[in-house]
Amino acid sequence: MIMPDLDTISILTLWTAIAVYAASFIVYAFDLARRSSSNLMVEKHVLVAADGSEVVEERLVDASASGAGAGADAGKPRFVFARIGTSLAVLGWALHLVATVTRGFATGHVPWSNLYEFAMIGTLLIMAVYLAVLTRLDLRFLGTFITGLVVVLLGAAAANFYVEVVPLAEPLKSVWLVIHVFVASVSTALLALAFALSVMQLMQSRRERRLAEGLENTGPGFLRTLPGSERLENMAYHFTVVGFILWTFTLIAGAIWAQDAWGRYWGFDVKETWTFIIWVLYAGYIHARATRGWRGTPSAWLSITGFASVIFNFTIVNVFFKGLHAYSGLS
Repeated sequence: MIMPDLDTISILTLWTAIAVYAASFIVYAFDLARRSSSNLMVEKHVLVAADGSEVVEERLVDASASGAGAGADAGKPRFVFARIGTSLAVLGWALHLVATVTRGFATGHVPWSNLYEFAMIGTLLIMAVYLAVLTRLDLRFLGTFITGLVVVLLGAAAANFYVEVVPLAEPLKSVWLVIHVFVASVSTALLALAFALSVMQLMQSRRERRLAEGLENTGPGFLRTLPGSERLENMAYHFTVVGFILWTFTLIAGAIWAQDAWGRYWGFDVKETWTFIIWVLYAGYIHARATRGWRGTPSAWLSITGFASVIFNFTIVNVFFKGLHAYSGLS
């Protein structure tokens, strides 16, 4: 009996992971539908901190639940579909990790030397950051956005960007391949979360405006179960700040690597230019929000524009623009 090679195992495991992620996406969608048809709502409670200041705490409750005999759990919603969706996401991530690791062993180096492999590690880290954050914050309402994004990016890469295992190109034989690309991937994962939160912020902000106007049609019902637009914006901002710091390091590390590989720190190569454009967009977002008070809808659109530029850099620039960074592996 002939055993399949490691790359074949990686491919099969990757497609299995995509199928599980797709199932997770569907279950998360059912969760949003359940939220929309329920009487769940966010209650705000004012608490007094130790220093005497007031803190607003948001609690999600079932407005139709009776507290009689229910104890401390009275009115507390149980998101069964969200839990199942998260469990499937964890299973998909485990399979995704196996696919990435086996690809690395098959190539004999870190598995992010071409576009196909970068899609594998990038989406792996998006899911890893999302699942890690869930241990501290309940962001399961973002499940459809995150799993949907991963299915689209990973599926497109597996279907269109796959390349055979080949030796590393000479400029890639550097420790900066490990550092530069990995940090860029972690940064992208954090910015993806910020993007999803900004989309939710826009939807929640529209709902709040319609409520203030006394309108009955305020948008999707699941928005009742989400934090307010200000809270969503603050979370997006914090993720963006950390992602921006890592993107700054990516830009600096890339310049150092360029000096080692090509004898210059900067040459306005198309990949370098787009990496800098992304940095400028997020720097503008952070500066405008922190010093100019440019909050609400404008800041959300800046966040969305920034991540759209990240995706453009990952897809269009890598595939259609030629330059010194033409390591997609595609002919």
